[in-house]
Order: sequence, then C-alpha cells, then structure tokens
Amino acid sequence: MPEKGSILVIDDEPEICESLAQLLRMEGYRADTAPDAESGLKKFGQNPFDLVLLDVSLPEREQGVEVLRSIKRDNPETPVIMITAYDSSETAFTVSKEGADNYITKPWDNEKLLLDVRNALSNCRLRAENLQWRRLQSRYDLPNVIGKSERMKKVFDLIMQIAPSRATVLIQGESGTGKELIAKTIHLRSSRAQKPMVPVNTGSMPIDLLESTLFGHVKGAFTSAIASKKGLFELADQSSIFFDEIGTIGIDTQAKLLRVIQEREFMRLGGTETVRVDVRILAATNSDLGKMVEEGKFREDLYYRLNVIAIDLPPLRDRKEDIPLLARHFFTKYGEENQKSGLAFSPEVMKLLMNYGWPGNIRELENLVERSVVLASGSTIGLDLLPDSLREGNGLSAASRNQFSAQLNGDSLSGMLQDYERRIIVKTLERAGGRQTEAAEQLKVPLSTLNQKIKRLHIRLHRRGDG
Repeated sequence: MPEKGSILVIDDEPEICESLAQLLRMEGYRADTAPDAESGLKKFGQNPFDLVLLDVSLPEREQGVEVLRSIKRDNPETPVIMITAYDSSETAFTVSKEGADNYITKPWDNEKLLLDVRNALSNCRLRAENLQWRRLQSRYDLPNVIGKSERMKKVFDLIMQIAPSRATVLIQGESGTGKELIAKTIHLRSSRAQKPMVPVNTGSMPIDLLESTLFGHVKGAFTSAIASKKGLFELADQSSIFFDEIGTIGIDTQAKLLRVIQEREFMRLGGTETVRVDVRILAATNSDLGKMVEEGKFREDLYYRLNVIAIDLPPLRDRKEDIPLLARHFFTKYGEENQKSGLAFSPEVMKLLMNYGWPGNIRELENLVERSVVLASGSTIGLDLLPDSLREGNGLSAASRNQFSAQLNGDSLSGMLQDYERRIIVKTLERAGGRQTEAAEQLKVPLSTLNQKIKRLHIRLHRRGDG
C-alpha cells in the first residue's frame, strides 16, 4: 500500500500512542510517536510531518496548547488535530482559537478519526495547491489558465515567450482541452489586447458563407448583398483573429486564406480593390493536420504557414494533478451562479476522478461540476451524485476511451447533461404540481435559478388540472 502521509502522535499515555500509531499504519500512513511535549517538538523539528495528533493535557505544558502554538507559529500550514478526554465547548473554543484544525474525544471512533485525518490532509494539500497556483498566476499573470503540472508549466512559459510577437500560432489538442482559452490568453498578453480578439468557428459555418464572412462583400456581389459589408479580417485589423477547428476549411478557401497570411491583403467578395490588414493569426485544431496534408485534405503550404509556433495542449488524463485545482475553480464559478458555496468532491469521488479517462477533457470536468452543484443538497459531493456513465467509464481500457473520445465530443456530452438536468427538473415540477416555489425548495436552489433553467432548457409548465 503506498504511503498516504506522515503523522506524529504526541500523547503522554503509551497505550494511546501505540493504538493510534497502529491504526494509522494499517491505513497506509507513516506514524511516529512522542510521549511528551519536548520530545514531540524535537521530532517535529527534525522530520517533516504532514499532520500532528496532539493531546490537550500534556503534563509539562499546560493543556498542550503551548505545543500547538509552537507548531502553528513555525508551520502554520501543518494541520493539528487535538485529542481531549473532555468534550466541552470551552475546550473546542480554546484549541480552535489557537489554530487547531479539529479535535477528537477519548474514547474515539476509529472511522470518525480516520475521516477527520483524511479531510485535514486533503484540505492541507488543497491549500498548498492553491498557493502554488496563485504563485504561478503571479509569475505568469495568466489568471484564466489553471494548472500546476509540468506540461502546463511548459505551455505557460511558451505563452510568455510568444505573446508579445506577431508570430502565427497553431494550438493543437483534443476537444475540450481549452484551445480557445489559450488563444485568448496569448492575445491579452500581446500589444493588440486593446482591441478584442475576433473568433471564427469554421466548423459551424456553411462553406458558401465562409468566404463572405471572412473577407466581406461589396453591394450586389450576390442576390442578398443589398449593401457592402466588412469581413472578419477587416474587423480584426490591428488585432488577432482566431480560427477554431482550422482543419474544417475547404481547399478553395484554404488558398485564399494562405494569400492573406502571406501578403496581409485580400479582396472583398465581388470587389476589385485590395484591402490591407495587420492581423495576427491564431489557429486551433483537434485534427492531425500533418496527416491531412498527406491525404490531400489540407494544403501543405498553408500548414507550414500556420505551424510557425505550435502549442500542444495535453489531454486532462495526462495532467491529472491539475484536476483538484480545476474542480475547485469550477465549484467557485457555478457555486456563485447557483448561490451555493463551500462545495467539494469527497475523497472517494476525487480518487475515482483521478483514475477516470476524461474523453471530454476539461469541458467534461466543467460539465460534471456544474451538474454536481445543481444536484447537491450538502457541501460534499459523493459517489451517489455522479452519473452512471462516469462510474462505468472509469473502467474503460485505453482503446475504449479513445473510441469513446472519438464518438463523444463536448457538445454531445453537454446535451446529455442538459437532458439529465431537464428530466430532474420536470420530475420535480410534476411532484410539486407545477408550483415552481415548491420545486425550487425540493431542489434546494433559489427560485430565480430554477426560473432561468426552465427558460434555458425550454421546459413547458403544466399545473395539475390543466387540459
């Protein structure tokens, strides 16, 4: 069993020290003991411990509070759980005021004690991760990009290097990895940040409208062109233009796009005058453009023009140490939206999430957190609130996950979650006889939030007795 952490037990009763140490070791912790304050503080100073279990009533230091003060003074982030024979509000107030993270009473319940230890260690690690994240934010000034993994640190470094330039950037990664967020960050760190970045979702745009949208048109260029119109390239002059899913652009349009990148000029559809622009090109793809070049589906010259600087975003399954930070970020975001605070995944859920394949990447995690916030009735999200698909997907092989990733993009996952949310709201409304106030109380969400969701999900309301 891998070691879960190191714990120091300080208690003047040898039987209690040994009993706690044995219990902790059986659970996979490294445990050491000390019979008094002096030896306890000496051991704590010589070896790093992740948590301390400290007796309130040590003989040579009044109520053990001095030991607590000493530990918290030099190591304020180390969690300390006090042990007391007397369960009183005065004791709880005193140790809490001095910085204790929790306290347990003798005789203790083993399961409760282990749960308190797990929670204290989990909270401590989370605080450390948040501190590291804030330091990264301060260093890189990238408030919207979350991650502490080595692969993301390399992405941060690359962003800081290339953002001030006008170089074309190709951002590569699976669906849901945050490619548009990286593009926005590059733009906001550049000298062009005073103007908004212009996004182009080529995958959702009909081919016959794409050229008119990009380059604009003159009056009379086609039947419905009743007036001249600027295209997105002109709107992005002195700014950045972002092509999402650049691999979906047709071969004919690729040729015209190549000319703009090379010459920084183009003609409006139906026009004869050349329009010059100063535009920085940012592009993203979840496709293998090199393979598409080999298959004749993408122009080789355009590929090399785009691939001046490449940023490869890792999938979430390859940066799992970022999952707790991302989850906390999304809990804050959706907790504020739904007027719920202090929500978090239980240790059991977090363990499952760390082993999950994440075919939908960050977008899938964000959807999961939003769903959890909506359904939560308490502060801790347990296994019972997870969708069956996630629990079953946790056991998928790598090949199955890859196949699932190919079949399930972010949009379809979002649709599945919306459908699940819609069914829950409809069922609750039926139980409440169509009374939204009562339904909101059952769902434990504000009435305003329920109203917004009813509108967003296009739920038709029927009261009992309606025809």
